[in-house]
Amino acid sequence: MYKKEEINMSKGMVRKIDDLGRLVIPTEIRKKFNLSTKDSLEMLVHDDEIILRKWQISCIFCGSQDNLNALNKKMYCEECAEKIKCQKG
Repeated sequence: MYKKEEINMSKGMVRKIDDLGRLVIPTEIRKKFNLSTKDSLEMLVHDDEIILRKWQISCIFCGSQDNLNALNKKMYCEECAEKIKCQKG
């Protein structure tokens, strides 16, 4: 069964984009997704939808956020690095 706040959000919330292209994310959504000032959002396009999600540094291969290293500004985890080493040899 849906909670009250989930039912309200599933019906949609309408917000206008201002003259500078900004969009205000309603408090209810910011709380639900633990978004605060200075958080970064990733914007994706899928078919005719715009998807927003909280951006977090993660491995480009598996999405893990643990044991990360960087190479040419791309993040990868130790586990994926080991898998790549095994495939080379």
